[in-house]
Amino acid sequence: MKIIAVIPARYASTRFPAKLMQDLGGKTVILRTYEAAITTKLFDDVFVVTDSDIIFQEIVSNGGKAIKSIKEHESGSDRIAEAVQNLDVDIVVNVQGDEPFIDVDPLQKVIDVFKNDVVRQVDLASVMREITNEEDINNPNNVKVVIDQNDFALYFSRSVIPYPREKNVGVRYFQHIGIYAFRKQALLDFYSLPMQSLEASEKLEQLRYLEFGKRIKMVETSHVGIGIDTPEDLDKARELLNK
Repeated sequence: MKIIAVIPARYASTRFPAKLMQDLGGKTVILRTYEAAITTKLFDDVFVVTDSDIIFQEIVSNGGKAIKSIKEHESGSDRIAEAVQNLDVDIVVNVQGDEPFIDVDPLQKVIDVFKNDVVRQVDLASVMREITNEEDINNPNNVKVVIDQNDFALYFSRSVIPYPREKNVGVRYFQHIGIYAFRKQALLDFYSLPMQSLEASEKLEQLRYLEFGKRIKMVETSHVGIGIDTPEDLDKARELLNK
């Protein structure tokens, strides 16, 4: 089974433009993320996929591998699917470009899903963590997921799911963490399928997979990613790097 990591990297960012090209201890954020993905030794290959000439040159000029997007894309899955359609690969792991402090544990867990899936019933694997704080549960920026008895995703929502009509029935709330591993064919299918109403309403691309019958296996982690979404996050990352 050939397993690669793909790092989608957009230059534009609403909250923090050009964040991936910011300096983080003498290297750009995107270069640190790329090198961290390689250092995990989990992947047969690692690629940055970008719409930006600046990011493309940053990676290749430092000896890395980058793929330039041909089209404009609305989702990360679309961008990755275009990039890998002609690559000889079985499993594609999406690594977040703005998280240079990669935690091996959740990546290993989503890869293990496919290594253990001898009957090939899993199309995607992704990550969730339990949340107990009411503010976190109610926050629409925290995407929630509900699962079945075999840890397959039933639904993702920005709303509170399940709705707590009855208290004290042992319900656990899970926040979806945006780490994915895909079978290549699932990505290619996604790329050819139109957006449906659930995805359009919630603005969650993973719902397209569910709407078209793809099976998403969820794994639990306690990992909390250190993403760089604001200049303040970058300052924290620099402090962490210097510890």
